[in-house]
Amino acid sequence: MQPSFLEITGTLFFFVAIIHTFLVHKFRLIAHRHNASTITFQLWHLLSEVEIIFGFWSFLFLIIFALSNGTNSAVEYFDSLDFTEPAFVFVIMCMAATRPVVYFAEKVIKIFANYLPLSERISFFISALIIGPLLGSFITEPASMTVTAMILLESIYKENISLKLKYATIALLFVNVSIGGTLTHFAAPPVLMVASKWNWDSAFMLKNFGFKSIIAIIISTSLYAFSFRNELRGNIKKKKKDQTYLIPKIWKIIVHLLFLMSVVFFAHHPKFFIAIFFLFIGFMMITKNYQDEMKVKEALLVSFFLAGLICLGTMQAWWLSWLIAKMGSLTLFFGATALTSISDNAAITYLGSLVDLSEASKYALVAGA
Repeated sequence: MQPSFLEITGTLFFFVAIIHTFLVHKFRLIAHRHNASTITFQLWHLLSEVEIIFGFWSFLFLIIFALSNGTNSAVEYFDSLDFTEPAFVFVIMCMAATRPVVYFAEKVIKIFANYLPLSERISFFISALIIGPLLGSFITEPASMTVTAMILLESIYKENISLKLKYATIALLFVNVSIGGTLTHFAAPPVLMVASKWNWDSAFMLKNFGFKSIIAIIISTSLYAFSFRNELRGNIKKKKKDQTYLIPKIWKIIVHLLFLMSVVFFAHHPKFFIAIFFLFIGFMMITKNYQDEMKVKEALLVSFFLAGLICLGTMQAWWLSWLIAKMGSLTLFFGATALTSISDNAAITYLGSLVDLSEASKYALVAGA
């Protein structure tokens, strides 16, 4: 290994960013020592946002790049990076977290729950934690997490349940969503970061990962429902919708789903899916009475994280290739599994995509992540 100055700097900033991730709570405490209207508060609060971290350190890295190699070289490096995946995640998250799509997801979950021969609350619990995460393969994992959490909040969490059930449910939701997005190649960020480079399509994902995820989700959710069966018995209390809440008509739901499908179809063509997104914004404006405010901030934060990961991650190939070359596929699997406890799984798979891997190692890396 003979890394350049910039590669060493990029690696240093990459690991500083990981350490920064563990310190976000401290930054938030520092922020709240200042008046909320001051710039100091805003700066510390910004640094406490987990999704900001990699983008922030990438920006500092580009400054070092420009100072050491010149502005033109820094611009050329930045231009050489492919930000299609972050742009796609931003667009798809904005579109998926809209009222018609959320309403559609709720209906699908309720229909499935009606066919289960169990009490209303147990049926809904099982349906929400199976169908909700699996919908993540179509409306993206972040959107699935948001939609399912909102549904569970209204139907389960607002009722008188134990703290143990609350923690158990959210833990199960995290895991189910993490693996529930593997039925397709475009919805889960850790898959999206490698699918194009490794030529993995949805058929490949369903055959090698998807059906196993479905089995795991069904088994896990069934075990949880059985464990908490006494607490989950009974019916769900009916809650009245706010009078200002207008239920989307069927044609509006269909139009939203068509927009989503169009963006997915052109996932590797940013000019096309961004143009479709502009049309979608126009449709949102003319149907605003049936829409909620677009979740721009949430989508922007996730895409900003992925963009920062690409900018800094590209500089890690020099040591990763040496490290991974010494690992067998089984070691890689357990290593990726352990690293998800302290790092984002999209970061792990993206770093793996920077080096040449055997097919077995590719599978092990993504399966572990």
